[in-house]
Amino acid sequence: MRSCDPILLVEDDLIDIMTLKRGLKEIHVHNPLHVRHDGEAALEFLRDPKEPKPALIFLDLNMPRMNGIEFLQIIKNDPHWRIIPVVVFTTSQEEQDRLASFVLGVAGYIVKPLSYPDFVEHLKVIYQYWSLSESPLSIV
Repeated sequence: MRSCDPILLVEDDLIDIMTLKRGLKEIHVHNPLHVRHDGEAALEFLRDPKEPKPALIFLDLNMPRMNGIEFLQIIKNDPHWRIIPVVVFTTSQEEQDRLASFVLGVAGYIVKPLSYPDFVEHLKVIYQYWSLSESPLSIV
């Protein structure tokens, strides 16, 4: 992932959105961040040819209209979107959500809440990992 590649955040909680933005700024990530508040809005974003394809998706599971598992089921069955790495940020500690997420191919599963310093440290590791990866999305 290059520093110019967009990141999509699918999250309905405004505090979590602000926390992620603050965390990205703190670790000096300047990738464009696109925020959608549920799975349906995120699918509309992905389907819009005028919007850039994200290099990384941060996804909440518990959202209105379309939850994160439903969103994952759709994008991981689509040949154009399945290679986009998805990291789940969720309050769900349900084993079935964790299992379903990994069966659907998520790249990571982080349970909230975390202390802010722990959150930033997790975010830093995730970003560094995907920055080092030679994703096919980086050459598109």
